[in-house]
Amino acid sequence: MRQLTTTLILLAAVILQSCSNELNSYTQLVNDASFDMIAVEGGTFDMGSTSVEANDDENPTHQVQLDDFYISETEVTQALWEAIMGTTVEEQRDRVNREWSVIGVGENYPMYYVSWDEAQEFINLLNQLTEKEYRLPTEAEWEYAARGGNKSKGYKYSGSDNIEEVAWYNGNSEYRAGEVGKKKPNELGIYDMSGNSWEWCSDWYDPNYYDSSPFNNLQGPSGGELKVVRGGSCYYDARYNRVANRGGHGPKMSTNGNGFRLVCSAN
Repeated sequence: MRQLTTTLILLAAVILQSCSNELNSYTQLVNDASFDMIAVEGGTFDMGSTSVEANDDENPTHQVQLDDFYISETEVTQALWEAIMGTTVEEQRDRVNREWSVIGVGENYPMYYVSWDEAQEFINLLNQLTEKEYRLPTEAEWEYAARGGNKSKGYKYSGSDNIEEVAWYNGNSEYRAGEVGKKKPNELGIYDMSGNSWEWCSDWYDPNYYDSSPFNNLQGPSGGELKVVRGGSCYYDARYNRVANRGGHGPKMSTNGNGFRLVCSAN
């Protein structure tokens, strides 16, 4: 009986440890704002595309292995940006060119007129306030999450083969951003990874990187002139809103098409 009791105690301890290591989505509170982080279980996937719509920089397709991570449910909103940085989207626009347009204003609209460098400033302040280590997603993390992670159904866009269901793009947006979270989410419950705003990634952009990229947790080239952007935007047609589509913008570039979302490692 004593041996059985000991065995049951050890089994309970193993189950408890397994539960404590379970990856769970969570809500982050900061200042007067909050945002949701979606748990993404790691795995292996085929990155890139050889479809008839694929650009040269999307191939060859190659397998990539990723660890667990968290990614924000939506793009960083104007409410969250203002809570951290203290500036509105109009003020961000004015820093670039007062004559340029704003394409959607409100607390639940994606933040834009954000350069890659400014996204880093935001993240640094956010990490000081939360004592966490938020960052931009790697290009591989972004594509894996957009494809639905280990729940992927192989859609062309993030969450559907029908772009109307999941994206604000030039066919339905009237060239204006939409409020985040109004379209259908993808398999992981993530919104707007196709359309709305281009999203900065941490990687340098190299159109030939897929020829020699590593298998495990790739971080992108060691240097370059452009930073990767993903997801397309409300200004672009369906081809550019595919999950495999890649692009590169200068890190100081700030337009009404540039936004971002957050990632946090699980370890």
